[in-house]
Amino acid sequence: MRTAHASSHVHLGDFTVRPRMLAITALALVVGGFGALAALVLLRLIGLVTNLVFYQRFDTALIAPGSVHHPWWLILGAPVAGGLVVGLMARYGSEKIRGHGMPEAIEAILTGGSRVQPKVAVLKPVSAAISIGTGGPFGAEGPIIMTGGAIGSILAQLLHLTANERKTLLVSGAAAGMAATFNSPLAAILLAVELLLFEWRPRSFVPVVASVAVATVCRGYLLGTAPVFPVNASGLHLTPTLDVLAAVVGLTGGALAVAATWLVYRAEDAFARLPFHWMWWPALGGAIIGVGGLIEPRALGVGYDVIDQLLTGRATLGLIIGILTVKTLIWALSLGSGTSGGVLAPVFMIGGALGAWEGMLFPHAIPGFWGILGLAAVVGGVMRSPLTGVVFTLELTHAWGMMLPLVVSATAAYALSALVLKRSVLTEKIARRGLHLTREYSTDPLETFFAREVMHPLAHDEALTEHDDITEILLGRLTGSADALLPVVNTLDGTLVGVTTRRRLTGIASPHTVPSTVREATLPCRLAVQQDQTLRQVAYLFAETGLTSAPVIDPTTRRPTGVITLQQLLHARLHDLTEEHHRERVLPRQADGEPTPALGVTAG
Repeated sequence: MRTAHASSHVHLGDFTVRPRMLAITALALVVGGFGALAALVLLRLIGLVTNLVFYQRFDTALIAPGSVHHPWWLILGAPVAGGLVVGLMARYGSEKIRGHGMPEAIEAILTGGSRVQPKVAVLKPVSAAISIGTGGPFGAEGPIIMTGGAIGSILAQLLHLTANERKTLLVSGAAAGMAATFNSPLAAILLAVELLLFEWRPRSFVPVVASVAVATVCRGYLLGTAPVFPVNASGLHLTPTLDVLAAVVGLTGGALAVAATWLVYRAEDAFARLPFHWMWWPALGGAIIGVGGLIEPRALGVGYDVIDQLLTGRATLGLIIGILTVKTLIWALSLGSGTSGGVLAPVFMIGGALGAWEGMLFPHAIPGFWGILGLAAVVGGVMRSPLTGVVFTLELTHAWGMMLPLVVSATAAYALSALVLKRSVLTEKIARRGLHLTREYSTDPLETFFAREVMHPLAHDEALTEHDDITEILLGRLTGSADALLPVVNTLDGTLVGVTTRRRLTGIASPHTVPSTVREATLPCRLAVQQDQTLRQVAYLFAETGLTSAPVIDPTTRRPTGVITLQQLLHARLHDLTEEHHRERVLPRQADGEPTPALGVTAG
């Protein structure tokens, strides 16, 4: 039975935070400003390439490639040329520019000590602008996440920082770029927490929020403060029917997310089997894009104007079906080629098209209601970050009254996707590089137990003093393993002075005929664990010292109270497994309330 201990509160708290967090936060403010500037530069580059290629004019305004009629050879050839350029940049510049940005950022955090090469900060936005500007059906968010992350990482590499501090600045830059691109500060913060930080701690959360806040303020001056896809939801009246149908939209959106993710996997496998160098794959992906563009030109490019039509109820059936089929196919197949471009904008468009199509069958709420739900559902299913999907949708549209149906829709899609697929489109590439990333976060069971609860307590006669005779001890007082740790205490006050083992006592005693004392067999104690330290702290101490056992002491008296070993640290893990898998009936089942024995059933 676990009992409370009065001194446990002295050195433990809800969070571990140090004043250095403030210094990292100050650096994050700078990163936020540069992240907003990088977002502006990327959007302008995309607009410039699009205007030059499809409209033969020098302009940086964002415009869809398919807004007017273009010659067939331009629609077919532009994506191929863009893919060829991206392939050359990846081979002779940096292979890190391949892909949609988020897996690369995650990999840098997991395996690269959050170090990103400076040239990536330049090559990634340029390659993305070329890929998207020549018709690629991608978004700007993945590249800006990688670019903003590179800015934060470069600043961190110029300073004397730890890998965790570099990670914080990398994620601060990534979140700042995303917030500035979509005017979505809270969604950017949630994405950082759900996907990039791998922790929920003040030391990283506070700097990320500071960076996002600066980027959002800067965005107001650079790109304006209006929502990207404004929706008028003033006439919305929610009913139980709408909430139930929101779950239906979520399940269909989750199914579409699973299908699209599976298609991306299969496309990557198909490209990997090609008999020529990967440098040429983006050009082949460009040919797929071109063919799709001939069928539905409005599927090309970022497509913010199309998303706006889908979310405001102005899209025609032909546009809806064209986007739902063509956009899904060319996005998934071309993304598998390893070209440069993000996933969010195409997912917005695909999800919006699905919801708009279903809205033709469902009851009317407000214009675009079902398209908005479809967007949140497919984002939740593809990214497997439902909270980010909900908040992202709300910040994009400002349809705040749709909170509940959005939560239902995104969560239903998330549940279906998590049940069916082991990996998301964001993590599959990481897994294929031999890494494992878990998206499940919970309290470490080692953090909830103290050393005193699992240690082997010392009986009165188990404490050895410096002046004890070794021969007498070996004759009757010691039991257990020959290598088990034995604390040695001061004869006068009982404080810990060192450690020994039965094997060492035997080695000291056997060659001598004269009496030997424990002091001669005592070694200095390299590690003494305090009885009110958590098992997580003990595990860290074992890792730092390379030891597998240590005496446990009372922090007030410095007297040993027990011994803890590496094996005993598993007690907390065993407790966690028992709570997860052991099934039992707790409440009585008899109608008259008479207690009945609990029935325990252990899951196999």
